[in-house]
Amino acid sequence: MLELRPNCEICDCDLPADSDQARICTYECTYCASCAADVLLDVCPNCGGNLQPRPIRPVQSWQKGTGLACHPASTRRRSSRWSVKERAALSAKLKDVAPKDR
Repeated sequence: MLELRPNCEICDCDLPADSDQARICTYECTYCASCAADVLLDVCPNCGGNLQPRPIRPVQSWQKGTGLACHPASTRRRSSRWSVKERAALSAKLKDVAPKDR
């Protein structure tokens, strides 16, 4: 089940469950669209993977056992463990490498 983390790990801006500005990697590391594009250059600083728009979980339970009521978004805020210099170095190294080749 996708965790739907509540904030950008770089700038700490709020990214509620219905945000179209959330970007995630395959490990669900979460960033805002601005940090993903401008700071990270589409490179997750934790795994080196690419970043994609996070799906929006429906509020309503369209099928039994689904939706935010059954699977609410996380409230645990996270922050990057990497320094600005470390993040920049990895982004520079991988930004021109296709995600499938990383």
